[in-house]
This record gives sequence, structure tokens and C-alpha cells, in this order.
Amino acid sequence: MTSFLRSLSHNQQIGLLFVLLFGLLALASVAALLLSMRERHQTDGGHEARIRNQRDNRHLLQVSWIMATVFWIGWAAGSGVGTLMFGLLSFFALREFISLSPTRRGDHRSLVLAFFVVLPLQYLLVWGGRYNLFTVFIPVYVFLALPVASALGNDPQRFLERNAKLQWGIMVCVYGMSHVPALLVLNFPRFNGKNAFLVFFLVLVVQTCMLVQHLVARRLRRPVAPEISDSFSWRSWTAGLLAGGLLGTLLAGFTPFVPGQALAMALVACAAGSLGHLVMKAIKRDRGVTHWGGASRSVTGASGLLDRVDALCFAAPVFFHSVRWYFGL
Repeated sequence: MTSFLRSLSHNQQIGLLFVLLFGLLALASVAALLLSMRERHQTDGGHEARIRNQRDNRHLLQVSWIMATVFWIGWAAGSGVGTLMFGLLSFFALREFISLSPTRRGDHRSLVLAFFVVLPLQYLLVWGGRYNLFTVFIPVYVFLALPVASALGNDPQRFLERNAKLQWGIMVCVYGMSHVPALLVLNFPRFNGKNAFLVFFLVLVVQTCMLVQHLVARRLRRPVAPEISDSFSWRSWTAGLLAGGLLGTLLAGFTPFVPGQALAMALVACAAGSLGHLVMKAIKRDRGVTHWGGASRSVTGASGLLDRVDALCFAAPVFFHSVRWYFGL
């Protein structure tokens, strides 16, 4: 099987991977539909719990379909368009984050700087392969420039809190997300033109980890931090890591990693993504919402974009720098 995969061109390999991915998503969608139809006719107790589970399952499927479609378009259109698409995702994710963080007139300079200067510059640096600059541009230069722009607004009220919120939003939504397309410009020896597999590897292992963690947590009743998340326990977290690590090992043939390296990189990405998801849940609880997005302030509201990519925003920079450090790229 491995020899057959390696005999294909990299475009054929990616196409095969997309066929398998969309086929699995289609099967999962049909299974979820049949399950919801069966539960709809059940008359025993636990109706509210079943509705909640169905909503969670639909959300997970929506996340998977959206991410798969985005990556397919990005691959088909080329790395430049792919980078642009992730830039747009960052823009809308940052907008969602800021919408739940009240701003004042004195923040207008900082907001303009964040959306229309920092974000496009970060993605231009990524597209140009400027590794040494785009990895420090936001944590060093932007973090120093934003408070200056805010101070020029002549509004000292809650100055530290306002700037911390904006800096945190940029760090997650722009800096973290920009490391996904950065994988496309890594210069792996004898792996040129196949870097899309690294993006697939990252997304698939992280999504698998989050899915398994969610499914296992539904059968457990001992969350570590119940005030923040009822789906995070050490058992469910471990199960998610094992599932993501196993999938990463199986996908080693599509990547520049040997199975042991693929296992280690998958575990690193899954740990960072799942713990980052927990952090983002804590921020949502602090803001008094259950989902990101302006239309999701109630419990039954629809989820926002940031709900779909928050784990990836944490996993991507850790995975990217782990790969660069280990392979000396």
C-alpha cells in the first residue's frame, strides 16, 4: 500500500486524500442523519440531552466540512490563494473576538492598525517565506506598537485591559492562524511541492483529537474544570491524544516523517490544540457567552467561525516551530 501511494504523483496523492476525506465526511453525515431520525421517535426520558448531543454532532460535522472545503479550495488554487484565504479567516475570527470585547473611541487607532496593517503584513511575510521575521513580527514589534497607538488616543480608562484583549486576539486569530499556510512554504529536502500534506496532517490529527475527546467526554461525568468545560477530563483528553497520535502514525507515509516522528508531531499538535480549546472556552465563559459570534449570545445561538478554528490556532504555531526545530529548517 505504501509503495502504491509513493508511486503516485503528489497531485494524485492529494486528490486521493481529498476523495477519502470527503467520502468519510459524507458517510458520517448520513450516519448522523439516520441517528437523529431514530432518536426523534424515541419516547423515553433524556429528550433534552439527545437534542444537545445532536446539536454538538452537527457542529462537529459542520466544522469538518468547512475545514475540508477550505483546504480543498486552497490546494486547488495554489499556495498564494491559500494564504489569502487563511488571511480572510483570520480577519473574520479577529472580528468575532473583538465583538465580545468592548472597545472605546481611544481604541480606534489600534483597531485600524490591527485589521488593516498588522494582519495583511503578517500574511505577506508568510507568503514570502520570511520565517525569521513573521515569527517575531507580532510578539515583538506589534505588541510594542499597539499600546503606543492606543496611548495616542488619549484615553487612560481601563488602558491595560483594553490593550491586553486586543493583543490576545491578534495573537490567537492572526499569529496562530498564519502558521497554517506557513507550512506550505517550509523548505523540506526532497519534499518540495508536497507541503499541502503537512497542512492535512495537522488539521486531521487535531480534528480527530477534538472529536474523540468530545465523544468520550459524553460518557464521563468528572470534568477537570466544570465551570469552564464539561467535555474536558484527563481520560477524554488522553483518549483524544491517543486517537490523534494513532492517526498521525498512519498518515506518516504522506509526510516527510517516519512513523515515530509522525507520532511525536501528532501528539504535540493535539496537546496544544486541545489545551488551547480549553483556554478559549475559559475566555467565552468570562465574556458570558457559549459560542463566538455576534448572533450567538444565547445558549441556542449558532456557533461562530472562531469556535471552528480555535484549537487549530493554538496547534499550528506549536506544530510549525516543532517541525522547524527538529528538522533544522
